[in-house]
Amino acid sequence: MINLFKPVPDKKSLPKKEVDTTYKKLRLQVFLGIFIGYAGYYLVRKNFSLAMPDLVAEGFSKGQLGLALSGVSIAYGLSKFLMGNVSDRSDARKFMAIGLLLSGITMIVMGTFPFATSSIPIMFALLLLNGWFQGMGWPPSGRVMVHWFSLKERGTKMSLWNIAHNIGGGLIGPLAILGVAWFNDWHAKFYLPGMIAVFIAFLIYFLVRDRPRAVGLPPIEVYKNDYPDTYDKTEVDKKVSAKEIFFEHVFNNKLLWFIAIANAFVYLVRYGVLDWAPTYLSEVKQFSLEETGWAYFLYEWAGIPGTILAGYVSDKWFRGKRAPVSIIYMILVLVFVVIYWKNPAGNPMIDNLSLIAIGFLIYGPVMLIGVQALDLVQKKAAGTAAGFTGLFGYLGGAVAANIAMGYIVDYFGWNGGFYLLIFACVMSIILISFSWRHENNHYTNNLSSN
Repeated sequence: MINLFKPVPDKKSLPKKEVDTTYKKLRLQVFLGIFIGYAGYYLVRKNFSLAMPDLVAEGFSKGQLGLALSGVSIAYGLSKFLMGNVSDRSDARKFMAIGLLLSGITMIVMGTFPFATSSIPIMFALLLLNGWFQGMGWPPSGRVMVHWFSLKERGTKMSLWNIAHNIGGGLIGPLAILGVAWFNDWHAKFYLPGMIAVFIAFLIYFLVRDRPRAVGLPPIEVYKNDYPDTYDKTEVDKKVSAKEIFFEHVFNNKLLWFIAIANAFVYLVRYGVLDWAPTYLSEVKQFSLEETGWAYFLYEWAGIPGTILAGYVSDKWFRGKRAPVSIIYMILVLVFVVIYWKNPAGNPMIDNLSLIAIGFLIYGPVMLIGVQALDLVQKKAAGTAAGFTGLFGYLGGAVAANIAMGYIVDYFGWNGGFYLLIFACVMSIILISFSWRHENNHYTNNLSSN
């Protein structure tokens, strides 16, 4: 695996007169590559959620489908962490492209072969496989980001890049409507996005470049004259082991632990609302396929301005502190989750506005936790740090959103599911408040030492 993704060696330095022009061109090119590429990953991430109403009609229970769906979250959480460590020592160009190619093929298989949706164990296995391939998207993107964009600009660039998953995730709804209309087959919810993802995988390979030194350019810190506290001038030439990355740069980082645990509850809310929206809206609010698909779309795309605003406010109003913005956002998420729950059937405008508000707000904390993870470690550990927070988010939060939510709704109704979401909102606020205090100490210590 590591040999397959081995980074290309450093190239001979370009003449100084070519550095600026080449840097500007390639920075835009690699940004487009990871942006389009990560949007492509989300085209084949949550297809199963949109297919669940069809599978319920075929006789599967919500608890069974939640168990099958958990395969994505279980594998994704582990893959994002473990493959994140591999990505720190790999060529992001090959790593990201191959992951999406395999994920797209998996969805095509689920949509075209009847056996693939014939039983819970088979669906779980295929979704587990897809989740592992999905874990190959974020870490190489983070690696590209820290190698091509300096610390002072990374917050803005990360907030812009992060909306890629809202665009990709939002397009699943319209693609589902289009696919079913074209092929008169609900399985098109799998194979149409899968075919598009395969095409995007080749775009990734064409656009992305692993790091500046691989194309003869100086490190971004030198080019931008922007050296963070974690910068090690010798790290560009130093080979590091997986053990060193895990134990010296990740596991001993106290603040990273705070935000990782908080991330579990944020993800429980994120996927507890998103994954079950198609089923909840069709069963309780009497939404049609088209109405559900567009509601799914609105939820995801509302996250675009919300994410950008969160990044801007954390930089400009709170001087780089992420926790206070996350707390404000999660308090508002709690308010709109209650409105979404208590709104009687027959008022689709309120339901859609609630989903838009939740989507607008929930992705702010998701993005800010990711930015914190990258900021807190050296570049050589960026993928692992991002994977560490993702491990908690998916194994702790998303799995609970899939399995616990499904069985709670089966046994206690949708009211029980919403009590779980409210609990997660409250716990995320409490844990992030601890992170805020630790974050204040972190910044105070840095100021006093400078």
